[in-house]
Amino acid sequence: MLESLIFYFFAFLTVISAASVVTVRNPVHAALFLVLTFFTSAFIWMLLEAEFLAISLVLVYVGAVMVLFLFVVMMLDINIARLREGFIKFLPVGIALALVMFGLIYYVVSGDQFSLESMAAPVAKTAEYSNTKELGKVLYTEYVFAFEIAAVILLVAIIAAISLTLRRRPGTRYQNPSEQMKVQKQDRLRIIKMEAEK
Repeated sequence: MLESLIFYFFAFLTVISAASVVTVRNPVHAALFLVLTFFTSAFIWMLLEAEFLAISLVLVYVGAVMVLFLFVVMMLDINIARLREGFIKFLPVGIALALVMFGLIYYVVSGDQFSLESMAAPVAKTAEYSNTKELGKVLYTEYVFAFEIAAVILLVAIIAAISLTLRRRPGTRYQNPSEQMKVQKQDRLRIIKMEAEK
């Protein structure tokens, strides 16, 4: 009973914070609501005994990705008044996409794999059970091809982001490691003999 109440509490917070991400006008507030969504989702994963996924969500997304989002949002001078003007303009498209998304979710959840008859009774795990080990077994055996494709896509995205942001600006000094390695002692140090002052 207590576990169900905790689940419904965090599920309610997750839905409210996720809805706030797309409805608030301030981008900084939206990013903070997304952090709250990640935290509440991590609590739900803890209830499902997926501790590794919960910790990974908090460390990777909240600790790294969302901090990067907040830095980018705060560094950009976003015109909030202009964002408010486009909200009503794109509202019908957003509602249509939301209806399509909810229809797809209903189609997946109402299938046989989510029915009560198909769900087996939970089996008590021993103290030696590690969901990280089980996740690794599934990820690197059954889904290894999809995992490698995702890794290649992320690598391409990183290279594209670097190439898009790398701009050659005139007057900027750049380091050349090969030239730095060729420097000799006499190139950096010059000894001058001076007469002693009296």
